[in-house]
Parts: sequence; C-alpha cells; structure tokens
Amino acid sequence: MWSMDCFSLEGKVALVTGAAYGIGFAIAEALAGAGAKIVFNCRNEKNMEKAMASYAEKGIKAKGYICDVTDESQVKRMVEDIEKTLGTVDILVNNAGIIKRIPMTEMACEEFREVIDIDLVAPFIVSKAVIPGMIKKGHGKIINICSMMSELGRETVSAYAAAKGGLKMLTKNIASEYGEYNIQCNGIGPGYIATPQTAPLREKQADGSPHPFDRFIIGKTPAARWGVPEDLGGPAVFLASDASNFVNGHVLYVDGGILAYIGKQP
Repeated sequence: MWSMDCFSLEGKVALVTGAAYGIGFAIAEALAGAGAKIVFNCRNEKNMEKAMASYAEKGIKAKGYICDVTDESQVKRMVEDIEKTLGTVDILVNNAGIIKRIPMTEMACEEFREVIDIDLVAPFIVSKAVIPGMIKKGHGKIINICSMMSELGRETVSAYAAAKGGLKMLTKNIASEYGEYNIQCNGIGPGYIATPQTAPLREKQADGSPHPFDRFIIGKTPAARWGVPEDLGGPAVFLASDASNFVNGHVLYVDGGILAYIGKQP
C-alpha cells in the first residue's frame, strides 16, 4: 500500500556540496526537513562560519567540511570522515558550481578549465568517492545539479554549458553503470533562479528600469518570474527518497516552463 512515508529521509546521511548558501543551502534545508542528517562542504573558513550560522538559525544540525571538491585526496578524506562519524553517505547532491560569463573567443583556457573542473570533474570525483559505500550498503541516491544549459546554449557561457552538458551525460552513465546496485542517479536542471550568482542579471538600471536580461527571462518563462532556491526543495526530496526508486538517469527541469515554451509572438 502506497504511503507518504516513502518521501521520508529519516536517518539518512546527505552530503550536499557547495551548500553554504543559495541553491545548495535550500536543498540541504529541504532534505533536513524530510529527516536527513546534513553534511556540506565549502572552500574557505569565512564561508563556513556564515554557513554554520545560517544552518543554526534554521535549527539544522549540519556538519561542515573545508574541502576543495576538485581535489581527489581532500574529497577522499572528507568521505572517510563522514563514514566514520555519521555513517555511509546515502544521498549525494553534486551542487558546487561556478559560472564565468565571458565570450568564448575572449576566454582563457585556464578559465574554461576552472569551470569544467568545478562543474564536471568535481561531481565525478565526489560520486566516485561515495559509490563504493552505497554499493556496500545496497542503496544510494545521487543528484547532479545540471542546469537548463545542459540543453540550451547562450552567449558568454560556453564553459558552463559544456560542463553541464557533460554532467547530464555523467548522470546517465552513473545510472547505467550502477543501477543494478540499487543506486539511482538523476539530475535537477534549474531554470533561472534568483541567487547571488544571478544577481548581476537582475540589477536595476541607472534609470530604475529592470535589467534587459531580467525582462527577457520573465517574458520567456511561462511562470512569469524567476525561480527561488526553495522551488528546488521538493524535487530534491523526491529524487533523494524512496518515492523515486525506479527513476534513474533522468533530468528533472525546474525552470518554470522555459524549455516547453517557444515565446510570445512579437
């Protein structure tokens, strides 16, 4: 008999990378609300202090690690410590990411590689670190934050789109390779979400009018608004829970309908 209990994450250990603020923090908050024990990382002490204060303010007992997820040895040590202190990672959310808005012909190779390292190589490294424990335990959930840019291109985001397209295919391959071990790997593809990362695209102009890109996104989105980080909580809980046990290799786009919409006729 079907029950709402299948959405419970009670007692599960959830590692959310880059969850000091923004989308990662909102996802971690949602997972905690469903009963999960939250672990997260960030790259420096300043962000860690702010994050721990934010989790405490929400009443969430989270364990934080200073860890560069592009460094395999650091990730290995972090996962080993999580397994020793909290138990096997049941849920991994590969959220850590950056974007550099630079025209392709003006972008240095080093800048391109930095985006690829954080947005694509890091999810490979962290997934690789937790999968053996998931196999041993007999279940696991991996959620990759893939973005609409895994489906669409746009000016100035060549590295980001390349990384997120690769992450979409890594998602499908993890599902293909480890599905037999009761590991489900799915993606969430956020649309345009109001976060510090997208704040420059929403700044008011000198005359007080909306930013042209802000107008463009609202006009292109059937929901007629930017998303907020909390919009990703429900999809994350679903993909982290037993409710999604036969969903594998899928990317759930949380975009207010952008990908379904051709746009208004001029």
